[in-house]
Amino acid sequence: MSGFAPDHVGADVRVSPNFGPRRDGMVPDALVLHYTGMKTGAGAESWLCDPQSEVSAHYLVHEDGRIVQMVRESDRAWHAGQGSWGGLSDVNSFSIGIEIVNPGHFLGYPDFPESQIAAVIALCRDICVRHSIAPERVLAHSDVAPGRKIDPGEKFPWAVLAVSGVGHFVAPAENIDGPELAEGMAGREVEELQSMLALYGYGVEISGTYDGSTRIVVEAFQRHFRPACINGIADAATIETLRRLLAALPDGLGSRP
Repeated sequence: MSGFAPDHVGADVRVSPNFGPRRDGMVPDALVLHYTGMKTGAGAESWLCDPQSEVSAHYLVHEDGRIVQMVRESDRAWHAGQGSWGGLSDVNSFSIGIEIVNPGHFLGYPDFPESQIAAVIALCRDICVRHSIAPERVLAHSDVAPGRKIDPGEKFPWAVLAVSGVGHFVAPAENIDGPELAEGMAGREVEELQSMLALYGYGVEISGTYDGSTRIVVEAFQRHFRPACINGIADAATIETLRRLLAALPDGLGSRP
């Protein structure tokens, strides 16, 4: 493929060879946001277009707000890797991936510039309108791949996006007294927590036992929705934030593919 017209007006096009057809008749009904985790945006752009990397994304948003499209939205970019959401494991087939230039946690993890976030908001709004993507289907890479990925991370301004109509977010609960659930515990309260996380979309086994996998999923939840405390312990504020998110969904229940 030598080139294509961008799906998002104003985006530059640099074609990546790393894509294929969406599987099983799936169409994009979710957005997954990433950070690049590399020293420079130019380096990330080249890597996403290198056939040897075997990774790509539909879009890359540079720090100055410039948007580059590398894979057509109708195609399956290789951005999410192993993971799941809402009980479906082939995240690449039902999502559009946006890489946001930021060196990430292991290279200083600076704040995201305002111009970059403005461009991300405009891009996400456009994609969500054209594909009828629900707010609760705008996800972090860490949501669909807990433990394996931590991007775009706790500095990503999800609340700012939500004010602009992108994503599902509620003000995190804070300073609530109550029992804490932590690794090694078991019982009805743990099962209820796991059930709520699974209802929202997270890939967690409902076992009634707070195992290492549950801790990792709680960390992912906190990173997105309660970034002031990312410790994998489901304190009263974390649980209340989760309850508020579920209650704020259109059906009051949870994520549905």
